[in-house]
Amino acid sequence: MALTPVEIRHLKPAKTLVRGYRREAIDDLLDEITLSFEDVWRERADLSDKVEQLESDLVRYKELEALLRTTLVSAEKAAATMNEQTGKEADLILEEASSEARSITRRARADHVRLLGEVRRMRSLLRAALAVVDDEAPAPEVEAA
Repeated sequence: MALTPVEIRHLKPAKTLVRGYRREAIDDLLDEITLSFEDVWRERADLSDKVEQLESDLVRYKELEALLRTTLVSAEKAAATMNEQTGKEADLILEEASSEARSITRRARADHVRLLGEVRRMRSLLRAALAVVDDEAPAPEVEAA
């Protein structure tokens, strides 16, 4: 049984007839105090070990937290860099697509102009051919009856 400091302070060992204390009672009391003191010291040592372990865990967790913060900052920077790079690539792709569209439009207009010239030339040739055909058309033959 563990004794509290208050209980130890209020202990009154049994006295003998000659105004002394009984040796047996004092020895028992000292043994009990010794056991109580040993229990307290053992508990104190256990708690001290636990505090040391918790402080060690705290240091480890703080290191882990610092590592996680560093990792998070790195990930945020990488994401920002990637977003910036993706934006630049998207702008470049749009610029290339726009340039290609302008090139295709220019070629289509040139082809359109060329085809219109061809159509005009063909019409002119057809008109000339029709004019020649009209000029050389044989007169209708009259049948003699």
